[in-house]
Amino acid sequence: MRHSIFRDITKELVPGDLLVLNDTKVIPARLHGVREGTLGQVEILLLVRKSADTWEVLVRPGKKCRPGTRLLFGSPDGSAGKAPLIGEITDIVEGGNRLIRFTYEGIFEEVLDRLGEMPLPPYIHHRLEDRTRYNTVYAACEGSAAAPTAGLHFTPELLEEIRQMGVQTAFVTLHVGLGTFRPVKAETVEEHEMHSEFYIVPEETARLVNAAKDEGRRVICVGTTSCRTIESAAVPCGEGWRLAPKSGWTSIFIYPGYRFRLMDGLITNFHLPESTLVMLVSAFAGREKVLAAYREAVGLRYRFFSFGDAMFVR
Repeated sequence: MRHSIFRDITKELVPGDLLVLNDTKVIPARLHGVREGTLGQVEILLLVRKSADTWEVLVRPGKKCRPGTRLLFGSPDGSAGKAPLIGEITDIVEGGNRLIRFTYEGIFEEVLDRLGEMPLPPYIHHRLEDRTRYNTVYAACEGSAAAPTAGLHFTPELLEEIRQMGVQTAFVTLHVGLGTFRPVKAETVEEHEMHSEFYIVPEETARLVNAAKDEGRRVICVGTTSCRTIESAAVPCGEGWRLAPKSGWTSIFIYPGYRFRLMDGLITNFHLPESTLVMLVSAFAGREKVLAAYREAVGLRYRFFSFGDAMFVR
């Protein structure tokens, strides 16, 4: 076990390594508004886009937001006529989440950018004035409710240095939902249900990963979301596995006992106790090794979670 500054990750990499990064982009998915008629305060968090104008959302307070309720966002006086964004609750779905159909003028993403806030984790108590701080420098595909935080450590300069030393980079997309962070409360691990998240594996990424595996080079995932993406898109081929260029929904749950198909190394942050993320890291590196690393990190007062420190396990 070694300790160093993250920019020294170059000393842990070798020419021929392939870094797989998740290029999802966090949207300003938290909206504050009022219920039409009562002007009662309401907050929603966009979770999954179901169609062009319909989203699955988390809403608070939920008890007063039944199907048929209309929510007004950005209205200075609480009138529907002056609200640039109106949402009507159309249904209640699994877990108590709501489906909301929005009406607005113009482009939804532009309206959201004007009215929404970044959905920061609850342990971050200060509002980010610079929204880019909760996105990676390579974020490109909008759709996440949370950042793939292992990637926050990389700067454009560090990525260029890594490429110059002969390390390849490839991108996947997995839109991170809040279900990823839910603690495991089921009596047995097998009973825990993961929420589905949408992913994309481009053809170029599949080609790069498959070439690396064929040539005996390491495939290193930056973040658990990149890991879950390539492991979800792995298909059997002879006695081994290949990465398929595909897109779809994954609810893969990786915990100790899982046999990894494509990943050879993982860069990841320190995660919440009882989370599926800790279980994934333990499945790869071994439970005792991970617990020892966490104990040492606590003793040295490392920072945990989204804006915290990272580890490289292989």
